Amino acid sequence: MFHFLRRQTVRWLLLFGIAELLLLAGSLHVAMHIRYIGNPEDRLYVSHHLLLRSFIFAAVILLGMAALGEYRTHLRTTWQGALARQAVAFVIGGLLLVIGYYAVPQAYVGRGVLGIALVIGFVAVMMFRLLFMRVVDIDSLKPRVLILGTGHRAAQIHNRMRRRSDRRGFTIVGYLPCPGEELAIPAEHVLALDAPLPDLVRREQINEIVVGVDDRRGRLPMDGLLQCRQAGVMITDLTTFFERESGRVQLSWLEPSWLVFSHGFNATPVRRLSKRCFDVLAASVLLLLCWPLMVAVALAIRLESGPGQPILYRQERVGEDGKTFWLLKFRSMRTDAERDGVARWASKHDDRVTRVGRVCRKLRFDELPQLWNVLKSDMSIVGPRPERPQFVADLATKIPFYSLRHCLKPGLAGWAQLSYPYGASEEDAAEKLKYDLFYVKNHNLLLDMLILIETVEVVLFHRGAR
Repeated sequence: MFHFLRRQTVRWLLLFGIAELLLLAGSLHVAMHIRYIGNPEDRLYVSHHLLLRSFIFAAVILLGMAALGEYRTHLRTTWQGALARQAVAFVIGGLLLVIGYYAVPQAYVGRGVLGIALVIGFVAVMMFRLLFMRVVDIDSLKPRVLILGTGHRAAQIHNRMRRRSDRRGFTIVGYLPCPGEELAIPAEHVLALDAPLPDLVRREQINEIVVGVDDRRGRLPMDGLLQCRQAGVMITDLTTFFERESGRVQLSWLEPSWLVFSHGFNATPVRRLSKRCFDVLAASVLLLLCWPLMVAVALAIRLESGPGQPILYRQERVGEDGKTFWLLKFRSMRTDAERDGVARWASKHDDRVTRVGRVCRKLRFDELPQLWNVLKSDMSIVGPRPERPQFVADLATKIPFYSLRHCLKPGLAGWAQLSYPYGASEEDAAEKLKYDLFYVKNHNLLLDMLILIETVEVVLFHRGAR
């Protein structure tokens, strides 16, 4: 289930989540004692099932933080941004708890206790995260990685993952040259092969060897690599390593053989059934929750555009296996936006967008009718975004492996939307394809749920909208 993440990362993430769950549960206990510090009788009266209430409180706040991307392994942000996300997560969690208390009065803990618990929990989580990040950043606790190769492929790791945030989960010990290979790595990062490879690996306490040689033919120390593999050292291809650590597939290194022999592309009947059940359930719940909002959007469009103007907009898009379907959206542009019949990318300050449409696009309300496309099985809740046939025909001739994104149903939400801003050019399409291919290779039910939860962050922070 967790094959799209490094094992060590999963262990740290589980430890991180469990610790915060306990901290938040403890915050409600402390809040209860503070609130009723002078009234032991009242505290005893309201303390029934306190353990269960504490974990309900903790679980809801944890869900709010997950929705804001607080547990993403590839999230880059400043400490101010992280603090803002945490604050919004606690606000969301607090509102969900208030709604839940009205629905289930037995879980109610009191406004004073809830307010104190939110403040204590916020401070406790903030302090714990600062401490945890310091511990995780200790190099001695990170897996030690040796890059085999000093040529142009190996240099990509040095050039593209030079920031500390890019190397949060590992430490690069150095780059080991192979005979006859060009040196494209700064000399201070190159290790001297002054001993057999297994001895060097033992001496440097290497946990993983990443093979990044430009030309493998006759240059790999296969006997040494086999001995290291038998000793428990992980041997990883450079493309796989970059995919795992960055959350995207590097197109410039991609070869058909890697796609054929690498793991992923789970299209078993069980996976298809679980994805379809998830789609129907999620779309039904979202429709039940959002129908008042959809009615309000329809009324706003009618008021702005007047009678006789369409509220919904149908547009042909490319779906699974390259088959086209009609995608539904709330109309956000003028009716004459493409009167010449030529498909155009949406620009940042597009003058074709109406006033209501501009608000809808920022908040993603214009996408809500696509829930009907999900129920019709044209789309999934999570998947690569569907593009127009005109764009697909053009991009497929210019970007290698572009058609691979159509082996799944397109999605209302997606990994690329979370990881890359709005794309409105061929260059953006190529960049987003890296994330789409990562999802196509590694999709499973857990990843779908994580993407759906974190899409809340995209809506709240208006990321990627035009």
